Amino acid sequence: MPRDPKKKRKPPRGRESDLVENVIFINRVAKVVKGGRRFSFSALVSVGDQKGNVGIALAKAKEVAEAIRKAFEQARRNMVKIPIENGTLPHDIIGRWGAGRVMLRPAAPGTGVIAGGPVRAVLEAAGVRDVLTKSLGSNNPINVVRATMNGLTELVTAEQAAAERGVSVEVLGAHRG
Repeated sequence: MPRDPKKKRKPPRGRESDLVENVIFINRVAKVVKGGRRFSFSALVSVGDQKGNVGIALAKAKEVAEAIRKAFEQARRNMVKIPIENGTLPHDIIGRWGAGRVMLRPAAPGTGVIAGGPVRAVLEAAGVRDVLTKSLGSNNPINVVRATMNGLTELVTAEQAAAERGVSVEVLGAHRG
């Protein structure tokens, strides 16, 4: 039976279609017990609206699908707003978490996202279009993602810096245009 083209298809239940969801890393953990090994899984995910809001989460469960579902729910609850100016970051910054360090640097329009896997997933979910990054130190995806989020949350715009200091943006001399 052919479908009626005028009929609207229902969006998937319980899903916000405007959010970009990325599974960054899935880890299988074995616990040795008397009868053998018990496996559980942890999932590291990023969620963003590509308009400056991004969240990450790490969740554990006995099954992969359940770990991913729990992580997406946590990431949606833990979203933070990051400043994006003309598709890039307002200034250079190094994010730190544990032994992981991530350098984030603004780039000219048309550069694209130059980043490794875990960093790329977070930046694309956030909506950053042009950025140069370098992962320094640890290559553990959990520490790299958390270092990226640390760097993104530390970003300030020229307007915010001027307001904190009680001066105008022109006096600050940091505004690019």
